[in-house]
Amino acid sequence: MIVIGIIIAVNFLSAQIFYRFDLTESKDYSLSAASRKTAGELDDVVSLKAYFTENLPSQYVNLRQDVGDVLDEYAAYSGGRIKYEFIDPKDDKELERELYLSGIPQLQFNVLEKDKYQIVKGYLGLVVHYGDKKEAIPVIQSTENLEYQITLAIKKVTGKIAAKVAFLASNGTADLENELGQAGKKLSEIYEVGMVDLKKDKEVPAGVNALIIAGPTEKFDEKELKALDKFITGGGALLFLADGVTIKKGLDSEANDLGLDGFFKNLGVKLNKDLVADVNSGVASFNQGFITFSTNYPLWPKVVKSGFDQNNGAVSRLESLVLPWVSSVEILKDQVGGAQYWELVKTTDSAERQVSAYDLNPQRPMGEAGVEKGRFILAAAVFGEFKSAYEKGVKGKGRLLVVGDSDFIKDRFISGVPDNMLFFQNAVDSLVLDEDLVNIRSKGVMEKPIKDLAENRKALVRYGNIFAATVAVIVFGLVRYYFRRKKKAGVAEN
Repeated sequence: MIVIGIIIAVNFLSAQIFYRFDLTESKDYSLSAASRKTAGELDDVVSLKAYFTENLPSQYVNLRQDVGDVLDEYAAYSGGRIKYEFIDPKDDKELERELYLSGIPQLQFNVLEKDKYQIVKGYLGLVVHYGDKKEAIPVIQSTENLEYQITLAIKKVTGKIAAKVAFLASNGTADLENELGQAGKKLSEIYEVGMVDLKKDKEVPAGVNALIIAGPTEKFDEKELKALDKFITGGGALLFLADGVTIKKGLDSEANDLGLDGFFKNLGVKLNKDLVADVNSGVASFNQGFITFSTNYPLWPKVVKSGFDQNNGAVSRLESLVLPWVSSVEILKDQVGGAQYWELVKTTDSAERQVSAYDLNPQRPMGEAGVEKGRFILAAAVFGEFKSAYEKGVKGKGRLLVVGDSDFIKDRFISGVPDNMLFFQNAVDSLVLDEDLVNIRSKGVMEKPIKDLAENRKALVRYGNIFAATVAVIVFGLVRYYFRRKKKAGVAEN
C-alpha cells in the first residue's frame, strides 16, 4: 500500500509541475527563453489549430506526437492563454476551402497499399489565431525549426513584429529577382520586402527598417552617401554585402572602388580591397578545356565554429559558412566611440590575403612569398550612436553590419551551401528583431563537422564510430567466456 501511495503522489505532482530534461547541446527539444517569455506575456488567448490528416505515410507517424509535445510546452508556459487542438479536415469541403484561403495547401503523398503505390491527399499545417488575425505555417515536415515559426507567428498576430526591409536596386547591386531570388523569398516569409533606388529617390523611404546593399559595383556619389548617412543616424539599419574585389569571367579581377571608404570610416569600419584565402576552404568546380574538376579552393574560406563570435546571437550557434572571394573587414576602434561592435566572422590563424596582383588560380599553393599571413575578420557589426558626417550636431542610434562578400547569398551559390542562408537570415534578423529570436532560429544547425582535426584524427574518429561498438561487444564476450571457463575449471577441480 505504501508503494501504491508513493506512485499516486508522484503522478499527481508530475501532473502539476511541468519540467522537461533536455540533454542536447543546444537544447533543441526545449523552448528557449524567448519563446517562454512570448507565451508568458500574452494578454489574451491565442489559439493554435494543427490540421493533420490521420493515416499519413509511415514517415509522418511520429510527427503528430512531436508537434504535440512542442505545443504542450507553449500551453504550459502560457498560463492557459495558449490553447491548441488537432483537426483532421477529412472530406470537409468548406474547411478545405477555408484552409486554402488561409495558405494551408492540400498535399499529396505516395502510400504503398496492397503492393502498389496510391496517391493520398492530406494536410500538415498549423494556423495561429488571435482575435480576427491569423498567421499560417503551411507545411510542417519536422520540428527542427517549428519553435521559431510558432513564436514568430505569435509575435506577428499579436502585433509585436511589423518590419520592412528593402534591397538597394541602384549602384550595380545584385538583381533581387534573378540573383537573390531565394534570399528575397525567405525574407518575405517574415517581413514586408521592397526596393529602394537611390538614383531616383532622395532618401531611403520612411517605414524601411533595414536596407540591404548586396554586391554593389558602381561608385556611390555624394547625394547617395548623404541619404545613407541620414538613414542610419535616423535609427535605420544597413546590411552591406560588399566585395572589395570584383571577380570577372575567366577569373579576372580588379579592386572594387565604391567610394565608401569615408562613409565606413565615419561609422568605425573599413572594407579592404583584398582577397582572403584560408586552409579551411569550400569546394569549387572549374573547367579546364573539356574537363570539369572540383577541388578545395582556399579563396573560398570555410569558417567553422571557432571562427564565429560566441557573444553575438547572429553567429554564435552557426557551425559553418563559406564565403567565396571574400575581402577582409576591420573595426576602427578609435572611431566607434561608445558603440558596441562584434568581429562576427573570422578566419583561422593560417589564413593569408592578397592585397594586389590577385592570383585566383585554383592550383596556386598557399604560403607563397608576398602575401600577408594572419587571422582576418570577414564580417563585422557596429550597433550604437553614430554622428552624421554631413550635418553637424546630428547623431542617432543605428545598426551596421558589413560582410566582405556578396556571392555567398546568390542563387547560383546558395543551393550548394544551405548554411549560408541561415547566416543571411540571422544577419537581417539581428538588425531588425530581438536577439532572442535569432537564437531560436539557430537551434537546429544544418551541419555538424568534425572540428579542426588533422586528417588522421578525423579518420580515427570516423572509423571509431563505425567499429568501436562491435569491438567492445566482442571483447566483452571474450572476457566473459574466459571467466566462465575459469569458473568451470575451478568447480571441476573441487
